[in-house]
Amino acid sequence: KCRTGPLDIVFVIDSSRSVRPFEFETMRRFMMDIIGNLDVGPNATRVGVIQYSSQVQNIFSLKTFFTRADMERAINSIVPLAQGTMTGLAIQYAMNVAFTTQEGARPLHKGIPRIAIIVTDGRPQDRVTEVATQARNAGIEIYAVGIQRADMNSLRAMASPPLEEHVFLVESFELIQQFAKQFQDKLCGVDMCVEREHGCQHSCVSTPGSFYCECNPGYRLNVDGKTCSPIDACADGRHGCQHHCVSVRGSYSCRCRAGYYLSQNKRSCTMIDYCSFGNHSCQHECVSIPNGHYCRCRSGFTLQPDGKSCRATDLCNGVDHGCEFKCVSTEGSYHCVCPEGQQLQADGKTCSKCGAGHVDLVMVIDGSKSVRPQNFELVKQFVNRIVDLLEVSPHGTRVGLVQYSSRVRTEFPLNKYHSADEIKKAVMDVEYMEKGTMTGLALKHMVEHSFSELEGARPLSHNIPRIGLVFTDGRSQDDISEWARRAKESGIVMFAVGVGKAVEEELRAIASEPVEQHFSYSADFTTMTHLVENFSLNICPEEGKGETEIRSPCECEALVQFQTNTVAILQSLTEKNILWAHSLAQMTARLEDLEKQIANKK
Repeated sequence: KCRTGPLDIVFVIDSSRSVRPFEFETMRRFMMDIIGNLDVGPNATRVGVIQYSSQVQNIFSLKTFFTRADMERAINSIVPLAQGTMTGLAIQYAMNVAFTTQEGARPLHKGIPRIAIIVTDGRPQDRVTEVATQARNAGIEIYAVGIQRADMNSLRAMASPPLEEHVFLVESFELIQQFAKQFQDKLCGVDMCVEREHGCQHSCVSTPGSFYCECNPGYRLNVDGKTCSPIDACADGRHGCQHHCVSVRGSYSCRCRAGYYLSQNKRSCTMIDYCSFGNHSCQHECVSIPNGHYCRCRSGFTLQPDGKSCRATDLCNGVDHGCEFKCVSTEGSYHCVCPEGQQLQADGKTCSKCGAGHVDLVMVIDGSKSVRPQNFELVKQFVNRIVDLLEVSPHGTRVGLVQYSSRVRTEFPLNKYHSADEIKKAVMDVEYMEKGTMTGLALKHMVEHSFSELEGARPLSHNIPRIGLVFTDGRSQDDISEWARRAKESGIVMFAVGVGKAVEEELRAIASEPVEQHFSYSADFTTMTHLVENFSLNICPEEGKGETEIRSPCECEALVQFQTNTVAILQSLTEKNILWAHSLAQMTARLEDLEKQIANKK
């Protein structure tokens, strides 16, 4: 076998009418004899065949076949064209088409020889000198093989120098097979990959007088020219995967996060609808979330401890009624009321805004894993209920939002939004973080960043109150005391709101004095409406002063009032009793008179 290394060889075969059928058969055997001694393959020698007469026909290109058996079948199936002898046209086709990378030729910079073997039996009917020169200048090495009636001058005009090594004239078609062995020796040389210690990690490719290293598919050659590294097809960012890109040997595949499945386009992800499986057993509504589902009750009902069944409840004991200040339940319904001094708006839910003064308010909400996705949505609604209390504007009240878990993230600073609608939309777009509960770290972030002038807090000299509201549902995993103290020392009025497993000791440590007015607690997320009311009374104290007075029955004035009312009632009853007694005496006297009259008649 010829082991010199890879070659790109194209046979250019004359099938003009002057080539008789039995002579064309010897040309077939000539090609197959040469191919039979070549090491063919995608990384070895590649072979193509074209035939020509008055036109050019591609039999197979350099990229078509990589086994000798396939090539021989294609050669045996050639039907001669049997027309003129347009050799120049064939050379033009070989240069412009057959030896292009699109047709399977290796790039020139790889140094793989491009060899054209022209076999003809006559004089060309077109010009060959100029086009052959262009082909040689394009890097094609031309061997010109003439048989019997071939014109020697035309052969020399086509062939590459030195002519004594590239021009061959065979006396007859019968001798061409003997010539094939001689021609084979011209193509073969020393295999540099065998003769030298090449050091290639994957494969070595021999070239005349040298060699180079190649990598397997899915790998690229490192700068040392010998070792190979896997190609990370995900690194360029053009994969289009919605969730995760997984690189696999030069290619990639998209994967989805848990709770999602890959769509038909193999790139986007769709959340699994666990409710559609039909086994959720929810009495009212089933809500799908990543990795599962949860049950939800219709308005006016409360989810029971089994997480599936619902029971009718006080309609105000939820977050759906929308009352800004206070909800008053009636049988089967509810209505909203406002503090004294404020009027219920036309929507029947909102009250006149807190206009007592402008504040810089930063809300710090717990996004830890214990909150759970459905409750986090309730927290966002809670935040927006507070926003509804405020007159938001660049020169009025400013609002910022921070979320924390194992880390802290500013969702938007004080100077980001200038209207309540913008803030409420941004709040609903906040994504749940999950993981731990680093409340101390969140307080530190609030003090050092959230209330900085860079993030929109107004200078202390402007006397704009700074209010921090911390919302949490559990025990902090770090110390809160230092940064709670620093927050209050820096002039921030701190409110602490706890739900569920929140620790009262920590809430009190966060809250400003008087503590009772600055911390609130709710046993569960679905019953925390009253926390908004408490917050509104403390952040809008002027409005709160006008609230309807509710007297304790143990206060002195109440006792006196009760006593007065009771005495009045007793006096009324006594007067009625005297009238009844007088009437009874009159009736008794009359009865006695009647009895006497009856006795006398007897």
